[in-house]
Formats: sequence, C-alpha cells, structure tokens
Amino acid sequence: MCGIVGVVSSAPVNQLIYDALLLLQHRGQDAAGIVTQQDRKFFMHKAKGMVRDVFRTRNMRSLPGNCGLGQVRYPTAGNAFSEEEAQPFYVNAPFGIVLVHNGNLTNAQALKADLFITDHRHINTESDSEVLLNVLAHEIGETTRGLPLQPHDVFEAVRKVHRRIKGSYAVIALIAGHGVLAFRDPFGIRPLCMGVGEGTVMLASESVALEGTSHKFDRNIAPGEAVFIDLQGQVHAQQCADHPVLSPCIFEYVYLARPDSVMDGISVYQARLNLGETLAKRVISTVPPNEIDVVIPIPESSRPSAAQLAQLLGLPYREGFVKNRYVGRTFIMPGQSVRKKSVRQKLNAIASEFKGRNVLLVDDSIVRGTTSREIVQMARDAGARKVYMASAAPPVRFPNVYGIDMPTPEELVAHNRSVEEIRQIIGCDALIYQDVDGMKKAIGSLNPAIHNFDASCFDGVYVTGDITAADIARLNANRVGTEEGGDDNSRLALPNHTD
Repeated sequence: MCGIVGVVSSAPVNQLIYDALLLLQHRGQDAAGIVTQQDRKFFMHKAKGMVRDVFRTRNMRSLPGNCGLGQVRYPTAGNAFSEEEAQPFYVNAPFGIVLVHNGNLTNAQALKADLFITDHRHINTESDSEVLLNVLAHEIGETTRGLPLQPHDVFEAVRKVHRRIKGSYAVIALIAGHGVLAFRDPFGIRPLCMGVGEGTVMLASESVALEGTSHKFDRNIAPGEAVFIDLQGQVHAQQCADHPVLSPCIFEYVYLARPDSVMDGISVYQARLNLGETLAKRVISTVPPNEIDVVIPIPESSRPSAAQLAQLLGLPYREGFVKNRYVGRTFIMPGQSVRKKSVRQKLNAIASEFKGRNVLLVDDSIVRGTTSREIVQMARDAGARKVYMASAAPPVRFPNVYGIDMPTPEELVAHNRSVEEIRQIIGCDALIYQDVDGMKKAIGSLNPAIHNFDASCFDGVYVTGDITAADIARLNANRVGTEEGGDDNSRLALPNHTD
C-alpha cells in the first residue's frame, strides 16, 4: 500500500503536495518523495523515512513549479532498504516522464525481460513501478512517433498499457511540458480520486487528502479510465480498458484507509460500523453477552467496529490499551524476542479495565497471530478473568498479490487451520471471526453499484483471474522480508507496496 498525489495549479505546489502526503502518511512510512516541474525541468527530492523527516526547508525551496507529484511508500516488492526504490521514478524519453504508483504488477518479471529484449529499455531497480513507467514511456513513444503530444495520444498509450500489464495499479505521471496523467487498473483494485480547488486540480489515493487541503471532492477515477490534466488545468478523460469492472480491495475498508475517507462511494467509517454490527451477531452465537463484562478495542482502526458492537450488545465500551505513537514499527524488528518487547512498548494495558473481568477484545483483523497472542497475554497479566477475541474481518487465509505485503501462506495463522486451532495458538478463551459473506454485504450495502470486491486474502479468489499457485510462489520470493508488528496492522508486515 502506498499513497500518491498529483497536482496541476496556477500557484506553486510544493507545500500543497507536502500537506497532502502528510494526510496520506498512514499509507506508507518507509519512504517519501516529491517532484515538481518548472520550465520543463523536473526538480525532485526523495528519501527513506516519513514525510516530516524527508523534507526540510532547504528541500522545499528546491521544488519550484506549479505542477508535481508525491508519494509515500510501503514496500512489498523490491529492496525495502534502498533509497533508489523510493518514488517518483524518472525516465527521460519520450518528453521526460516521472511517475508514482500504488499497487503491484503481477507480471513485472516477464515485462522486465520484454522491455529489455523487445523495447530496448533498461530497468535499474527491482521495483515494478520502474517497469510500469518504462512500459508507459514506450507506448507513449510508439503512439506519438516524434509528433507533438495530444490527449488522444495519451489515452491510446494507456489503452496499450492496460493490455500489457497485469495486477493492481493506480498511477499518476507528469509529462514534461504537457501535464499530469492518471489512470487506474481495469478492476479499480487500488483507489484514486480527483478534487478541485481555486485554480487547482488534485488527484490522490484518498478523499481525505483532498478535503484536508481545502479541495472539493469531484469524483473517483473509474476502473480502466485515464484522466489527463494539461498545464492550463483543463481536464480530459476517457475510458481506456476493454472490459472494466469495479472490484475494489475490501481490505482498504477493513484496515488500510483512514476512517474519514470516502472511497468509491463508500464511507470507510460507516463500513467499519457496519462490520461491527454484523460481528455482533457472530458474537451472540458464540459467547452469551451476559458472560462479557466489557468490550475493548485494540487500537486503532478497530474502534468503530468495537463501539458499534458494544452498543448493539448493550455492553460497556472501554479503552483498555494506551498506544505509544513514538515507537518504531515492530515489523522491522529482527527476531521474535525483540518483536514481543516492542509490542509491549507500543501498547500498555490499563489494569483497572481488565482486573476481574471477562473482556471481549475487538481487532480489525488477525494476520500472523503473533501480536494477538501477545495482547491476549497482556490482558491476562492485567488481571482479566477471561479473554475473548473478535475479529471484524474473516480469517486471513491467503496471500495478497495486489499491493499488500501479506506474509506467505505458511506464516498466516489461519492458513489450513480451523478456528479452534487458531484460538489455541492465540490463547484466548473464545475466538469469533467475521464471515466473508457478512463482510461483503456489510460494506457492499453502502454502494449497490459495486457488485464485487477483491477479497482474495480472505476467500482466495483473485479478481484479475490470472493468478496461479506458481505466481504466488514467485511473488512471495520477491516480497520484502519484514517482521510482524503490534499496532493496528503493522501486523501485516504491512503494506503496500510499492509501490
């Protein structure tokens, strides 16, 4: 998972892009980058780290111009520790193009070979985003063949890109001297939306980046659609996919997105409330509410679901864990003992909320189970009589190939295990999961126009229809080796990718 933004304005955009990236920081904390254009020249700064650490005053002063791009990165492919893999990526021909990408190409290795042999293009990193950039650059070059670039040329190039690449991708590219191009994969797996302000058009991964920078949400980019904004701010749009079908990633609503975002017509906050409502029905069938004294969320994205569940069951809702926001992400810690220590540093139990009580802990999802096991033990150490655990998402049984850095199948606690086996591993007195159909109905009811979601990590159905066991093994071999964490879903060794 990454966060991307693009802006065309009548005023300098460096501060605007910076502010938007801060609002998208939850989508990537490993690297950040901004590129701007002035007089057909690109100015770029990118580095490892969070936005506030990557950009200083001197860096901002060196980013002049009225259009530009930005990205915050979570690596799931390539080298997580190389600043060369931070985005944006640049290629000098044709015209000069810089690009940011959120998603994951499932045929990147085949494309890389094809680019070298057939298109005579060199890829210098392990990032699939550089592959995507070079495919786009090649197709723009083939379409224009030395002639001035027109919007219809851009759309024809994107049409060819759709036919060559597979996987998930939300893309924003800046073409020197011409404007900003954005497009989304034919399934709309990764989000992308557009907003307008005074003399400004902005594209971003989530609506919160628009609203937080005083832009009015205009619309979502449709699956397969391309939007080209020229340097005068004129918007051109065209459907470029042969058979587009909106199938957004359901995990965006479960965990990835900010609760104050609206994505493809669905409020993320309301989606999580709905998940809490359907989860409440599952709890009743497993643990009688009169055997639960208190409902406690595991910070932070499970709070809406936990609050709704508590209200429906008529149970007290309490904050039993305090989160330390100033500890590094636990999934990069080398080794189990260090990881456990870091979970304890990140979350501390308020003993008075646990002592002598039967507590129901609510989490957004359970991936490896390591963090859940540690949190259950923390509740017992704080004096809980019984510890029940409920997950607002179904069991994560399959790896994700579309830009979320899920572990390999063998590392997933739910892979080839029953709920009872998982309960024993986690160590809770009862374990309640959301069911897949209930999750889809809870979220899908908020936008009847969406008939399908990518829920592959839960049901093993990959919406692009081209993923085999061999593909999963190959993609796992290239995934970033990270450890599991302890807050929200740093449990995912999260995400997304690249890129």
